[in-house]
Amino acid sequence: MIRLPKGKSTLAVVSNPGARLAVVLGIVVLSGCATPPPPGELKSPVEAPADYATEVEREPGLSADPAGRIEVWNDDPQLRSILGEAFEQSPTLAAAAARLQAADAQATIAGAERYPTLNADLTRTRQKQNFVGLPIGDAGSGPITSTSTSWRAALSSSWEVDLWGRVRNGATAGNADFEAARADYAAAELSLAAQVAKAWYRLTGARLQVELAEETVETFRESAEQVESRFERGIRSSLDVRSSLAQLAGAEALLEQRRMAYASAARQLEALLGRYPKGELEGASVLSSPSLAVPDGLPAELLLRRPDLVAAERRYVAASHRAKQARRELFPRISLTASGGRSSAELEDLLDGDFTVWSFVSNLLQPIFQGGRLRANVRLNDALTDQAAAAFAGSVLSAFAEVETLLDADVRLADQETYLGEAAAQSTAARELAESRYRSGLIDYVSVLDAQRSELDRRSSLIDLQTVRLESRVDLYVALGGGFSATETE
Repeated sequence: MIRLPKGKSTLAVVSNPGARLAVVLGIVVLSGCATPPPPGELKSPVEAPADYATEVEREPGLSADPAGRIEVWNDDPQLRSILGEAFEQSPTLAAAAARLQAADAQATIAGAERYPTLNADLTRTRQKQNFVGLPIGDAGSGPITSTSTSWRAALSSSWEVDLWGRVRNGATAGNADFEAARADYAAAELSLAAQVAKAWYRLTGARLQVELAEETVETFRESAEQVESRFERGIRSSLDVRSSLAQLAGAEALLEQRRMAYASAARQLEALLGRYPKGELEGASVLSSPSLAVPDGLPAELLLRRPDLVAAERRYVAASHRAKQARRELFPRISLTASGGRSSAELEDLLDGDFTVWSFVSNLLQPIFQGGRLRANVRLNDALTDQAAAAFAGSVLSAFAEVETLLDADVRLADQETYLGEAAAQSTAARELAESRYRSGLIDYVSVLDAQRSELDRRSSLIDLQTVRLESRVDLYVALGGGFSATETE
């Protein structure tokens, strides 16, 4: 089980894979934190439309539903199971969790300067002194020495009075960095879910391609046997026999190619799950189209819950506060230092108030000349802030383009599947008709070969298209930050 920092992340590690998946795909990382600045409502740096430009045909009365966030794999218990396994075992997600823990520690370090430091000190000093030149004792007996032991117990504290907000802005920047890392972790979870889902669909598609190739080999073998039987009876020429055998050999070669692709897809998925890639996974027996249509009135604001955009915005916030901190470095620093304790030659006297000592120091430090370092640091942080703002704006524009492209693809792929499904059905009927007419002696064998190849190509293309459509739907869910609903998931 991957462990996250306590009290910081809203991404709880749920032991139930189904519940954990619902959290992952419904993630919205716009919640506030205990320290400033709160993320609040993430605003787009570019003007965005109320709805996406791409028009889609929608089912009447269909509205956004939180369940739609996981609809693309909700009906497949096998996929839900391996998603849970991926969250438990994935090295990629474990690395992301470690980065989040590091960011948590860095945020604590950045905020620690706001508070006074307190140190306890217990010191034992043993000292030997020589008294040379004093008129005491015999001149030839050597110097007089003195050995003493002293004990000191003290508490010391120091604190910077943050009049200008230098420390506060540094702590705020550190907290924003943690929020960015938390969003990065959410993006890693969402990305892992998408990668596993798409790998599962590719594996299932590869399995169906193998089954189609096996079916094709069997069909071509039966056809070749029938042609050879007719040749032996003098009904057909040897050209038909050789053509049928060539087509059978080609189908067998295609079968081996499909089996190789199937094994490769299984190993890729197993690697994502953190398993040794043995190629043992089989995939599902059916590859269906997405059952949930794109909901009506899909708002562009859904895009701004994407974890990667939240991370980019948080990094801009962190950079802007570091720029403020750099300006405060030009102002005077006021520090207070206090210490108190007891000092004595005997350890037991440390409990006696007569041996109390204390000190209190206030310090004002004004930078005067540091070779231009401080002002250069201001310019540096201003430039980094501008860079973060531009990166955020660019990320939002790229995200809008991604969503518009995937919405358009969702419509086009649905239409392609309809047409290609019809083409596959007609090709099967044409192949059956061609074989029947060939047996009746009405057409030559070349027409049968063409019909058989056409059916294989159409059915294979349909499987590929169904796989691509499911992968595209997963990409659309990820592009929208987890699905079609703007409702937050706790």
